[in-house]
Formats: sequence, C-alpha cells, structure tokens
Amino acid sequence: MLNLLEGSNPSPSAKTTRIESDAMPTEHEVARAFLELGAATLGESGGHAMRARVKAAWPGATLAAPAFPVRCTPGDNLAIHVAVARAPAGSALAVDVGEERELGYWGEVLTTAAEARGIAGLVIDGGVRDVAALQAHGFPVFSTGLALPGATKLAAGAIGQAAQVGDVDVHAGDWLVGDADGVTVVPGGALDAVLDAGRARAAKEDGFFAALKDGATTLDLLDLDASPIDGA
Repeated sequence: MLNLLEGSNPSPSAKTTRIESDAMPTEHEVARAFLELGAATLGESGGHAMRARVKAAWPGATLAAPAFPVRCTPGDNLAIHVAVARAPAGSALAVDVGEERELGYWGEVLTTAAEARGIAGLVIDGGVRDVAALQAHGFPVFSTGLALPGATKLAAGAIGQAAQVGDVDVHAGDWLVGDADGVTVVPGGALDAVLDAGRARAAKEDGFFAALKDGATTLDLLDLDASPIDGA
C-alpha cells in the first residue's frame, strides 16, 4: 500500500503527513508524491531513467501519470491517433516511433483531441511541432526535439502493448514522471518500493544540504578519496 506524502518537499525542519489508511490512494495522490520527489531522484531509486534525448518540449512541463504505450511504424503516426481515441482518461501516451525521429508526430490538433479525451500528457521518442501552442495549452510533452515535416497516417502499429521509449521498456500500468531533468519510468509493480527509496534518498540529501551549509564538504559526506587528483 502506498503511504503518500501530503504537502511540499520534505526537509529536516518541515513536518510531512502520510496517508496510512486502508483506502487505495488516488492517481492524483500518487502523481503528487512522484512529482514532489522528481524524475532524477526516482531514477536513482529504482525507476528507469530514459535517455537524455527525451526532454521537456517546453519550459516548465511536468508530468506524472500511468503510461499507455504506443508503437508506430517509423514515419507514421496512425497509432497515435488511435491511442488518443482509445487510451484511458488520466493516462499519458508513451510513444515509440522507431528510428525515424525527426518528424512532427504530434502537434496542436492532437493536443486538442487529447485534452478533450482527458489524456494527461505525452512522452515520445521522436519529434513534435506547434510547441508554442503546446505550451499555451499547458499540455505536458516530452520529446526528442522539434520537427516541421509531418508523418503519414496509414501504417501498422500497436497500442496498449509494451513499447521501448528512450531506450526503456514501458508497459501499461507503469508510471511516467517527467520534469526539467528528464523522464523516469516507475514500474507498475514497484510503486511502493520506488517511492520509499525516493523518500529515503531525499531525506539523506536534506541532511547533506544542512551539513554543507555548516562547512562540511562533499568529500567528507561521500567518503571520497581525493588522492587521484593532482594538487589535491
């Protein structure tokens, strides 16, 4: 059972409240807990960090939602259009377009359609366009970059089945967590373990911050051997 944080990021001087009831946490509560920890912390706490090429398409985009995987034929986005129509509300699309990444597989039309269907966001190992409109909509998109040419809408694909996005296998029920640092995939069967490990890591780092402000060095805190460095 998830014991989710309420409130802001924890610190040594701040109290946090945990949900300790038998009730299953809502997706909103899970999302808030993951966003408070952030993609980087989760990626070092049992989550799987995507390759750095997958990053926020516009500044300030954040995302935490269950994944709905999509596989496209390279150069074609028909599977994305089908996924927008079929994916559960509250999910985020995790899209594999193969090796032909430099096309605009997504833009304002699909964003408008996705918002109307309750889709939470997009993580795509390929290009998008209409980025100013995506930002104006406030629709969180993480992509490998921007591209003007569009894709065809004819070829085979798959939805709801495992897809490899940012060199990470993504399954339905996994969680996508994205922010300014990148995107991490939290396996659906390990939400509790990753959340607990993420909280422990965040608490340890809070202790580091306090010690550093009091004069400690990272060499001390991490027990690093400086001898390989000339002049140390």
